[in-house]
Amino acid sequence: MNGAFEIRGGKQLHGDITPQGAKNEALQILCAVLLTDEEIRINNIPDIHDVNRLIEILGDFNVKITKNGHGDYTFKADEVNFDYIKSPEFKKDGAKLRGSVMLLGPMLARYGEAYMPTPGGDKIGRRRLDTHFQGFVELGAEFSYDEEEQYYSLKAKELQGKFILLEEASVTGTANIIMAAVLAKGKTRIYNAACEPYLQQLCKMLNRMGANISGVGSNLLTIEGVTSLRGTEHTMLPDMVEIGSWIGLAAMTKSEITIKNVNWNQLGIIPDTFRKLGIQLEKSGDDIFIPAQEHYKIQKFIDGSILNISDAPWPGFTPDLLSIILVVATQAKGTVLVHQKMFESRLFFVDKLIDMGAQIILCDPHRATVVGLNHETPLRGTTMVSPDIRAGNALLIAALSAEGKSTIHNIEQIDRGYENIDGRLKALGADIRRI
Repeated sequence: MNGAFEIRGGKQLHGDITPQGAKNEALQILCAVLLTDEEIRINNIPDIHDVNRLIEILGDFNVKITKNGHGDYTFKADEVNFDYIKSPEFKKDGAKLRGSVMLLGPMLARYGEAYMPTPGGDKIGRRRLDTHFQGFVELGAEFSYDEEEQYYSLKAKELQGKFILLEEASVTGTANIIMAAVLAKGKTRIYNAACEPYLQQLCKMLNRMGANISGVGSNLLTIEGVTSLRGTEHTMLPDMVEIGSWIGLAAMTKSEITIKNVNWNQLGIIPDTFRKLGIQLEKSGDDIFIPAQEHYKIQKFIDGSILNISDAPWPGFTPDLLSIILVVATQAKGTVLVHQKMFESRLFFVDKLIDMGAQIILCDPHRATVVGLNHETPLRGTTMVSPDIRAGNALLIAALSAEGKSTIHNIEQIDRGYENIDGRLKALGADIRRI
């Protein structure tokens, strides 16, 4: 459904909002159901397009799926239809979703072969998959790529544990290699492994299933291969990108908002990064309470130089929240340099903010300097198009703080990542409608 949001901004919001289950965790956890023929029950699955597509693909593989309630499913992969993977339908279906690449590790581990069309997904520069395939090849798989068909295939009579040094700490790459290694023969060690909370969740779930993974949370994982895995139950973490987005929303709209059940100990430096922009936020049990603030002032570095916020692999600041930082800085008091190191072309949505009256200098594809307006001149409503999921949410926050009416087109890019976002914002008092 390709619609638009019509937003009348400048309203103060008020109330509680609960973050959805984490999209990026869901994509990993759902692929892992292929590793066992026993039942796996998963709670807090977000009802969003990318995740639902992956559940559909599992259904096409003949995984038995039971919906127990909202966001609560049971999966049983005891009669997987492997022929589907080689079919033209899968070539079409798998290509529409980047997350489906994490089906490769489980398939390879359990069935000794795996196939995958070139994946699609976001337009944020080149995301290469070399890390994934490098890992599979080290474990003993043969890799081939059919350029005509844009089709990857992997085969392995048996996977053998190995020391693997990843050339980049790719989250999906690490997840994929872990899922292949849990059933490999012998010991695998992955160095320069990603250590995101979502990846820790995957490791904890696999360990409950009978895997033997140690070093969870560090960048050196040791995996002793086992012969088979059991079923388990798993509850997903809340989505930290949503949590950061609602912190930004509260500041931009001068609103008092409580974000419920955020799992504080998994938020890393996210709360402190927003505090550096001068936003007050308090820990209240497992909630974040943000009081209504007239102004927020950007801190400087100790030596008085201008604050610089950049992304880095976990436990650094997640690149998915830089677009929110950038929007929030437009109404702060002070100046900040936002440096997007990990992806190209994620900052190109700043033209839309400049159209709305924001003071931003785009230095190059990776850096933007934001001169805050300190709420003295509100942003102006405008018409815009959402380029990718994260920028879409950032533009939404800008529109909610702006004076007048904004229209955001191409909102399926927002729906891909956020469940019922307009319904949840309306509950806070936002004037937003789908047209």
